[in-house]
Order: sequence, then C-alpha cells, then structure tokens
Amino acid sequence: MALQRMDNVGIVVDDLDAAVAFFAELGMEVEARAQIEGSFADLTVGLDGVRSEIAMMRTPDGHGKLELAQYHAPAALGDGSADAPPNTLGLHRVMFAVDDIDDTIVRLRSHGAELIGEVAQYENVYRLCYLRGPAGIILALAERIG
Repeated sequence: MALQRMDNVGIVVDDLDAAVAFFAELGMEVEARAQIEGSFADLTVGLDGVRSEIAMMRTPDGHGKLELAQYHAPAALGDGSADAPPNTLGLHRVMFAVDDIDDTIVRLRSHGAELIGEVAQYENVYRLCYLRGPAGIILALAERIG
C-alpha cells in the first residue's frame, strides 16, 4: 500500500468563527462546517463526551486543507502561551504562497494577526514572513519574486 496524499492539517482554536474569518481573509474557502459528537468521535480522538464544531477550509486550488476545530466538551487544553516562539516543539507553522505579501499582511492584521519578525528576502527568490494568528497559530507567508 502507498500513501495517497496528505488530506488536511487540524488546528484546535478557541473561536471558530474568528478563525474561519481569518483564513477566509487569507483566501481559503469554507468547504464544510459540522457538529462532531457521538461514539465515533470519542473513539477516534480517545476522549469521552466529545462535542465539537469543525470547519474544513480549502485553498483556492482545492489541494490544501485545514480542519479548524473548536472543542465545547471536553474543554480544549493549552499551556496558556498563545505566543509561543517559532522554535517551540510540536507543530511549527502552516505556510501559504501568496501573490502580494504586503497586502496579505494588511488584510490579516485587520483580523488580529501580528508580524512575529519582519518581512525578509531570501536571495532573489522569495519574500517571507511569520505572522501569529488566532489561537497563537503561526502562519508563514511566501511571495515568489524574480
């Protein structure tokens, strides 16, 4: 058997509507929203009494997907550091290619995004930056140049 594809990246958020608005501003589209609960959910994630809501977001080309999830029960856990640095163990960041990095930053700032460092240029190939979005999610943006 061979791997078919990477289907999606799941991210737990504390405000699903705000996260959906943030990623929609980036250019992702809502593919589906659903309430998730019941024994299949409990068995799948290994928790009892799961009650959550998810939004499946897809990139305009239809290949990349994020599953945003807000847990209503049991409550989502975190260490309280929504501003963990980029070198924290675990999921590092999600990167998106964009046409105009400056415009994208301005649009995402209106949804609470904060630039972590600065927009930097890698040779004559890319302009790159890291932003912190909802629930402390680190988003990387890459604009191809030249």
